[in-house]
Order: sequence, then C-alpha cells, then structure tokens
Amino acid sequence: MAKAKNNSKLDTFLKRNTSRDLYERIRAYEPCVVVSGSVKKVFMHVILSDERIYLSEYLPRALRKALSFRNITSIELINDLPDFLSGRERERSLHIRVVHTANNAGKKSEAPQGSSKNKPECPSVSPSQRHDLGVRQSLEEMSHVLLSTCSAPSESSDWRISPTSMSDDRLEKEEGGIISKRRSASCPNPDVLGLGLIPTFPQSPSSVHLSSSSIAPLPSITNNQHWTPAQTDRPAVSSRRSSILTRLMRRTLAEKDREKKEDEKEELHLYAVSPTSLIYLHLQSAWSSYLIRSTLMLDPVHRKRCGISSSFPGKQRCHKISWERTCHLFSQWSGELLQEDISLERMYLLLQELHTATYRNPTIKKLFWRSPDLYPFLVKTLTESSQVTLERVHKADRLLLCILVVQTLSLMFRETEIEAARLSMLTAQQGTLTANMLLALVCDPELQLPDSTNVSQSSNTKLQGLQADYLDAASALLFEVVVLCQEASRTPALGHFLTVSWVFRSLKPHPFLLPFVGYQAQQVVLVLSGQQCPISPSIAVLLYQRCSVLLACLQQSTFLSKYIRTGFKEEFRYYVKTSGLEHKLPHHYPISQPAQHLLSQLLSLVLQKP
Repeated sequence: MAKAKNNSKLDTFLKRNTSRDLYERIRAYEPCVVVSGSVKKVFMHVILSDERIYLSEYLPRALRKALSFRNITSIELINDLPDFLSGRERERSLHIRVVHTANNAGKKSEAPQGSSKNKPECPSVSPSQRHDLGVRQSLEEMSHVLLSTCSAPSESSDWRISPTSMSDDRLEKEEGGIISKRRSASCPNPDVLGLGLIPTFPQSPSSVHLSSSSIAPLPSITNNQHWTPAQTDRPAVSSRRSSILTRLMRRTLAEKDREKKEDEKEELHLYAVSPTSLIYLHLQSAWSSYLIRSTLMLDPVHRKRCGISSSFPGKQRCHKISWERTCHLFSQWSGELLQEDISLERMYLLLQELHTATYRNPTIKKLFWRSPDLYPFLVKTLTESSQVTLERVHKADRLLLCILVVQTLSLMFRETEIEAARLSMLTAQQGTLTANMLLALVCDPELQLPDSTNVSQSSNTKLQGLQADYLDAASALLFEVVVLCQEASRTPALGHFLTVSWVFRSLKPHPFLLPFVGYQAQQVVLVLSGQQCPISPSIAVLLYQRCSVLLACLQQSTFLSKYIRTGFKEEFRYYVKTSGLEHKLPHHYPISQPAQHLLSQLLSLVLQKP
C-alpha cells in the first residue's frame, strides 16, 4: 500500500509539516481506532516510519510520536469483536495489540522526528546499562557541585520546569548569592542554556576523586588559630554541600524508580476497520527491519563497511541533497554502469559507490526499482559470474563482485515493500527474472580449488574466506525474498503468485540446493555451539536470518524438511541449547529476543517426531 493512496490531504500535511528526511522514511499509514494509556477509542491516522509509530487526528492538525520500535516487545493479532463498534465494522475489524515498555515520549505532543532540532536515536540499552549511565551522570554532577559549590536542579527538567517551586526558592536563599539568578523560566538547568557556570569533566566515577585533588584543602582548625569573619563561612559551605549531596542522592533514587516503571509493559491497541487493511503486515515488516538495522548499527565493522560514522551513525541523515539532485546523480551513475564493455574493476567501484550511498539516502532505493534496467543488469551479472568456470583466473575478483551484487540486492529489497515498482519488477513475465536470481544465488558451499603447485596456501585460504562471505550474503538475500513472499501470500487480493512454496519449487532443480541448505543449518549449529560469547551484532543478525530461512524450509517444503531433520537432528539435539541463548545473544541487541523465539520454534520443528 503506497502511503499516498486515497488520502492526498494527509500526504500533503505530512509533506508540509515534516522534514524531507522523515517524509521519505514514512512507510505506510492507515486510519484506525486507537486505544492506549493516553488515547481512548479515538479514530486517528496511524503513521509508520522506519523508526516509530506516529499518530495524527483524522483531520490532521498535529503529528504526535506514539511509540518507538525499540520499545516494542511483541505485535500480535487478537481474535475478538470490539464492543464499541457495531454492524459490518465490528465484524470486519482487525485488532492489533502492540506490547511495549513504558514510553514517556508518547505521552505528550512533540515535534516530528527528523526536524533539525531532534537528535538521532541511539540503539536501545539494557536496564543495567541505563542504571550505570545514571550513576555516572549523578557522580559527575556531584563532582561539579564539589568543585564549584553550585547547585544542580532538584528535579528533572523534563517534567518539573516551574521556577517558582519551593525547592528552587529555598536553594536560592541557601546559596546566598553564590550563583546569580540567571536561569530561564522554561529551562532551570544552566547547562542547557550554555551559561558555562559548571565546567565539564570526564564521565567517570573516578573523576570525583581525581578532580577534587585540585581543590585547596580547608584550613585545619586548631586551638591556636584565630578565627576571622571569612573563616566563619566555611561551615556554611560544608553544610550546603551536604544538603546538595542529599538532594542528588534522592534524585538518583527517583531516577531508579522511574527506570523500573519504564521497564513495565504497556499496550497500544489498533483497530483497523478496512476489509483490505495491511497495517498489521506493515507493522511487522517495519519492526523487523528496525531490529535488523539497529542491531547492525552496534557493529563497528558493519558501520565502517557502509561508510557510516562510528560516533554518530545517524548524523549523515542531516546532510541530504535535494530529490532533483539525487535523481540527476543517479541517472549519471546508472548510465555509466550500464555502458557496454565496462571493466570488472570499474563495475565493482560503481556498485560499491551505490551500496554506500544507499545507506545514507533511502531515495536511491526508490530510484533503483523505478529503473527498468538495473535489477535485470544485476541479475545478469550474478548469473554470468556464477557460471564462470572453476579455473583460478580472476576467481577472487569474481567472488568479490558476486558478494557486492548480492549485498546490494539485499539492501534494495529491505524496507521497500510499499514501492509498487518493486512488485511489478519481481512479477514480470511470471517471475522469470526473480527465479533466475534465485538459481544464480544458490551455489556449492564446497569451494573447488584447482590442483596446482603454484597456488599458495594463503591464496587458497583467501578464496575460502571469500566463499564464506558470499554464502553469508546469499543467506541474507534469500531471507529478504522469503520475507517478501510471506507478506505477499497474506495479501491474496493482489493476485500475484509469489509465495514461499514458489521459491522452493523454483530452486528444487538446482543441483546444489541441498548442500546449500545444509550449510545454513551447519552454520547455525556452529555459532550456537562455539566458544564466542557473546556473538557479534552482525553474526546475531545473520543467525536470525538463517533461522528464518530454515524455518520456512521446514514449514513450506516437504523434501527440504525431510533433509534437515534427517541430516541435522542429532546436531540440533546435542549442540543447540535454548538455556544458554541469553549469553550468546545479549539483552542490549534489539534482535536478541526475536532470535531466541525463532530458535525455539526451529528447534521444536527439527526435533519433532515424524
């Protein structure tokens, strides 16, 4: 479903009231009855971007952040008939329950995501990590107070902004003019205003002790010492410090309580009343894409390969060129790629440029599928490279090119389900091009090396490494195709033939299909039985993708199901243990919980008695 379908008024509103970056990342929208902690049975537009769920009135006036995908724990359909609907709407309603952790951002109206004043979102962290961050912040604030005898705000400025509160007044009196009253009525925190009253120190608990060494010690009090008026202020300063530390300790405890509340589960209920509603599919797809993307962003190796900054992975979005300029550059690039007799090296460099640019600009995905030549060209390149003889000449170069082609196709498949041109391209001529891509994708996992004494062992090792990289990329692309067909099979009104069963029927004649699927099962067992703990974010995503493909094989293909159960039942029984998954898949990986659920399903089916 295209986001502009049947509602040009909402589309115009979004175009005018959001940044171009956010507008291009809106995946779908649909009117639903919304029920949550702050919204009670209101007919609103539910708007999905690649990071959040937004809400807007049916006659749009404002855009409200409702929920971030990072807070979602499950999305499920509920089989019931809502009592607040009647007639045909009650019978054809689709009830979706979204379970999530507490989300304070959704309880008040905020500026749209993507505006220049908003900071990029960071990947979700575990409760223990949030606690550690809070403790470090509090210790830093204590060091500021001890060094400057300045007071920190007694409450969080997010929800307590009144400058006339009792605590602030009493603090002003206690300080006795140490800090002049220069705080804004709407922002009592001097740090936010940039007044420079408190210096910045490293965020480390040790900074409290290290930095305090630069303070001149208080003069010792002896019986022979004569007191002066200036010295009588010292006990008052010490008392103020004690009072400030007490307030900071209370604030830390309050933050801990708030963190516990944030971990509590809340629910967002959506009731779609359209008989052709696709909101559930779009929700599932957007959430899955977010889990994969945000987990990969935790891996510095992945960010480096994609040309994304390690410090600020979302910052590149702020520096965008216009749609017209993007189209012009893309046209120039595609014209150069599609030239006849292009060299292998030049083709590789151009594809690498496309791959990197697509991570920074999602517009390129739309332009890719709207081009009539690029997808057929990549499929042709992959087919020709896979049919190259097993001679060693240029084999490494060909493997590198195949890896890049497959990775680029995976990137173009992801998060483009609402692009109508993609479905038209994939289903053209009864899916002939897509079937050719699948047949070219599958290969023999055993790399056949030539018998030659001139070939060094290091060269053979390099080739084997490239072959493993290709198989990883191939499993990721096969995952994208399986997800595409799963979504397509749930929308029979579209009238196309794409199903998971069609994928395996197309691949069945391939001579290396069974070894290829066996390799995927082998890798799952090796990762889960290996010593690496925890596994890297990229391997966690690959594990999730491989498990999805294997699960589809078990559910949709009789001969592949029999092959997996016969060949790998004992390996799964003895080496795959769900009890130790939390060590392999740490809590702060967004993909961890869905991957553990998928593994439990996979293990159950593999060990199932015939």
